[in-house]
Amino acid sequence: MKQLLYLKDDQLKELIEKLFISYRETFSDSKKVLNKYSIGLAHQKVIHLLSMYEGISISELLKRLKVTKQSLNRVLKDLIKIEAIIFKKDQQDTRVKHIFLNEKGKKIFKEIFEVQKKRIYNALLNSSSEEVINFDNVLKKIINE
Repeated sequence: MKQLLYLKDDQLKELIEKLFISYRETFSDSKKVLNKYSIGLAHQKVIHLLSMYEGISISELLKRLKVTKQSLNRVLKDLIKIEAIIFKKDQQDTRVKHIFLNEKGKKIFKEIFEVQKKRIYNALLNSSSEEVINFDNVLKKIINE
């Protein structure tokens, strides 16, 4: 791993490929669950964020996803259709809507999470504490956190 300290283009290309493949594999694990509910990756991203930020506003969800209103509306309509989410108006500003997973939405999230958790858990379990901490720190730096 010391070779990465030199940050040569070929090494960076390999790292980017590993990031891509790890993303692809982690999200392909959930395909069966998504197919069961006739939804896709965009829906999974929304469901994941709703599980993390219960009651998030539509505008905040747009910021986190970095998508257009049109794209988000399509996904939200699908999630309404399968009865996975509910909306509540803000008590102070009724123009603001907050989105929540209902029981079915929470069930879908749990099914997806359980499948994805296996891959991540096994990778972390087979890593030292130092590797896990370093990996987390590098990921935070990649996403500018």
